[in-house]
Amino acid sequence: MTPRALRQGDTVALVAPSGPIADELADQAVGALTAWGLRVEVFDGVRARHPRYPYLAGTDQQRAADFTAAWTRDDVAAVVAARGGYGAQRMIDLIDWAAVRAAGPKPFAGSSDITALHAALAHHLGAPTVFSTMPASTLFDDVAAESLREALFDPGGTRTVRGPSARTLAAGTATGPTVGGNLSLLAASTGTPEQQRAAGAIALLEDVGEDLYRIDRMLTQLLRSGWFDGVAGIALGSWAECGATDDVEALVLERLGPLGVPMVWELGFGHHKGALTVPLGVRATLDADAAHLVVNS
Repeated sequence: MTPRALRQGDTVALVAPSGPIADELADQAVGALTAWGLRVEVFDGVRARHPRYPYLAGTDQQRAADFTAAWTRDDVAAVVAARGGYGAQRMIDLIDWAAVRAAGPKPFAGSSDITALHAALAHHLGAPTVFSTMPASTLFDDVAAESLREALFDPGGTRTVRGPSARTLAAGTATGPTVGGNLSLLAASTGTPEQQRAAGAIALLEDVGEDLYRIDRMLTQLLRSGWFDGVAGIALGSWAECGATDDVEALVLERLGPLGVPMVWELGFGHHKGALTVPLGVRATLDADAAHLVVNS
């Protein structure tokens, strides 16, 4: 089931499934979405703070209740995560998934820690979502905003995703559904009920602020757990603040090159300004020779 395209006048829910949000960034998010002709419903967790843990936006129960309410309200056309951080995994089991399934698919956008919710929605609804820079992020510039707007207002048809630094790591072409997201969250989800595997799929991977040995460990964990078994192709995003780019690239080739599948470096999504939105759970073709991803949603 594919969520419908947004239209001007629709109401979107702004939620905080993970970390706390500074007031000025919450205002930025509301302003950006309102500028697209949308009505924005800001749920209480967006401006909440956990009573003990300052890295969480409200309690687990509050964040889960906000998400459930946002998804199940008939007047809410889409749900947008304001930011990532940490905490989505803590509240996933508190979401009323029966009610979410009954409400059916809606557009959902977010990235980073929100990777856990993308996987949970795919598991429970089987509906596509979009991996995007979030509107309360300091990285939400004009390019990132337009890419998200296009994904929400015009999700159908064929689109080509290619960032300015995209290039071939391993030649070839592969077609399959898109899966993945943030590497840290994918590794942390190993063994959970929602974890998707990359068999027959185009795997999307990116991260931020991770030492080289940690990237090595996470890739190795996913390899040893079978996550990559049968993967059709791999599209890498950005690796901001992860050390020397050449070192990260060499590690990725050393760990993933033996899989023998097409790979593209720096496709254009991730933790950086100008990041492009990429859909998850849709059929796409990775043309590594042309260094782009063609989405056939």
